[in-house]
Amino acid sequence: MAEDITALLEALEELSGPALVLDPQLRVVGATRQSEELVGTPITPGTLAPALLCGEGPERPVAEALAAGRPVSAYVHRPGPEGDERVVRVRASPLRSGGFVLLLDEENDGEGEGVEHRWGITTRDPSMRQLLRDIEKVGRSESCVLVRGETGSGKELVARALHETSPRASGPFRAINCAALPPNLLESTLFGHARGAFTGAVRDEPGQVRLADGGTLFLDEVAELPLDLQAKMLRVLQEKTVIPVGGRDPVAVDVRFISATHQSLRRAVADGRFRADLMYRIRVIPLFLPSLRERRGDVALLTDRFVAELNGRFERQVERITPGALSLLEDYDWPGNVRELMNAIEYAFVMGEGAALTDADLPPELRGSDEGRVSPRVNASPTADLQLPPEARRISTALERAAGHHARAAAALGMSRTTLWRRMKKYGLATD
Repeated sequence: MAEDITALLEALEELSGPALVLDPQLRVVGATRQSEELVGTPITPGTLAPALLCGEGPERPVAEALAAGRPVSAYVHRPGPEGDERVVRVRASPLRSGGFVLLLDEENDGEGEGVEHRWGITTRDPSMRQLLRDIEKVGRSESCVLVRGETGSGKELVARALHETSPRASGPFRAINCAALPPNLLESTLFGHARGAFTGAVRDEPGQVRLADGGTLFLDEVAELPLDLQAKMLRVLQEKTVIPVGGRDPVAVDVRFISATHQSLRRAVADGRFRADLMYRIRVIPLFLPSLRERRGDVALLTDRFVAELNGRFERQVERITPGALSLLEDYDWPGNVRELMNAIEYAFVMGEGAALTDADLPPELRGSDEGRVSPRVNASPTADLQLPPEARRISTALERAAGHHARAAAALGMSRTTLWRRMKKYGLATD
């Protein structure tokens, strides 16, 4: 029996970290090494778990659930290593033979930073928490905002948050990706067109600028606007009017513009790809969104959130993430940022089985397998890679990690396959 308990504890420590095993009388018959550190006191066999975890406090959800023989997920307060208090989550699962397995994990990080969840953004990172405060402050103004951040980092969430905190919150929020459409279609999509303006224009269309009247228009990847459309956009910002394609009369509009880019607009101006006067118009207030690798403390937090969301969509129900899987998630660089993390967790849900999400469930690029590292070479040498712009290097890396599979690389980078192919051609990474 003792050998069975030891083997069970070793397996639990490998799969789940801190854990306790209870007999039908709710006495501790085994505890992993990490559980003593988390509980903050030595755990001896025979100790009653309700008293150990809940003490004599007035609120005892864990003790009450154990006494009733039902599973529970609840929080208890335990002494921390510095004499402070830590919050421990307890997840209790009944055993068919009687007794319980209790899985423990700490709710707050070691620095005592609380978790914020606002406008769809979840974080405990100090720089992100400051960004949330800036959003609330900037949102109240009418100023144009430029959000700078890598692909997949959540720029549209920031734009929506700015809209929701603004006096325009009751008005429309419209979003358009300037890199997703060819120039001729982008012009009519933005500014609208008159009937008969071109083949197929069978009716008047207002365009996104007019549809955003009284609200906010979000221009994602604004650096990809062609130069001729930049001139027209500048006129909209200056005169607060728009002329549809094929039209002659200007239409007054009342729109707040929020733009976003993953690259430096100042560099684009220096390279002659972007108008300086338009940059100064849209970059009144710049906000910088950190990448996921710059806030690794949010990886576990976001993983828990995505697991909870996917539990509501999938037949598989994940109750815990193994330490090995969490270590891989926290060590990965996430070139596709939060969107790539979300895709990785969904991949794990589909490919894995059972209540535990393990490292074997994760995509191959996270596990460091050959499938994720070796790929057919794209049209770039290792020496040339070092001379490529940052975006081109990210694309090259994503293609290698995806074994040359364009759909996987595009998903990792948080862009469509069409956009990926266009940028591969732009940087000379496409094969013929």
